[in-house]
Amino acid sequence: MGKMAVIYWSGTGNTEAMANQIAEAARAKGAEVDLLEVSMTSAADAAGYEKLVLGCPAMGAEVLEEEVFEPFFTELEGKLGGRKVALFGSYGWGDGEWMRSWKERADAAGANVYDDGLMICGAPEAADERCTELGEGMANW
Repeated sequence: MGKMAVIYWSGTGNTEAMANQIAEAARAKGAEVDLLEVSMTSAADAAGYEKLVLGCPAMGAEVLEEEVFEPFFTELEGKLGGRKVALFGSYGWGDGEWMRSWKERADAAGANVYDDGLMICGAPEAADERCTELGEGMANW
């Protein structure tokens, strides 16, 4: 079980709540997890983890947050080859285009992507089973 980072950007707190639940579930399964807001790390540091769980909500026309998270992910993209990666985020409208596009980018970069990405409309429930399942799944992968 390698070291994992849960790295996220959150504007309203919904994606942060998801990140906290995912990290807590992974730790409960015995994983060593660093929970980091994206501004607290760099792509170079993120590339040092065996497993990455990346979180960003849908913004604007269903894209990743453009000021902080998109530049971080663009720099990280070339370092994802062979790495275990999971994607998650919240949204308020749309059909998940941002997540499909994000997964395609991670796949194209050679990442081993866990599932199709976890999307939650609005705020997650206090103990959302989907967040727990993602954290446990990444811990055991």
